[in-house]
Amino acid sequence: MKTVTKTAMAFAGMLCLLALAGCPKKAVVAPERPAPPPEPVVEDQAGKFKWNLGTIHFDFDRSDIRTGDASMLQGNYGQIKAGARLGLEPDITIEGYCDPVGTSEYNIALGMRRAEAAKAYLVKLGADAGQLSTISYGEERLVTQNERQYEQNRRCEFKVVK
Repeated sequence: MKTVTKTAMAFAGMLCLLALAGCPKKAVVAPERPAPPPEPVVEDQAGKFKWNLGTIHFDFDRSDIRTGDASMLQGNYGQIKAGARLGLEPDITIEGYCDPVGTSEYNIALGMRRAEAAKAYLVKLGADAGQLSTISYGEERLVTQNERQYEQNRRCEFKVVK
């Protein structure tokens, strides 16, 4: 057997320590906390199906569905399926909204992209596209005018038409 020098042993020890320590860790970003999907209320006081479709929100200048909002859309789809089991097949309007940043024309287009993204997600889950219509109100119907709360304006609401 060959004799191992102190330098070689020290070098091997340092390699082991580096392997155990690994690379510096990246900062861990907490995932957004998904909102619980709305529960369908099967009957109101009159014994009729009551719709409880949830609102979804968007990041600034974006129209993609966020993780937490995907669960809200799944809850909305669950209600649509529950209504269908009871023979209810309503028309649902998906309304897209924006905050007042940008031009009116841009916000109308962004609101429509948001509504269409929500519709596409529901259709992908199995909803009938013929029951879903979209409209954009852009910045016309603000929830708040407080600049610190503009995220409340970036949303899609779901309205049962019939």
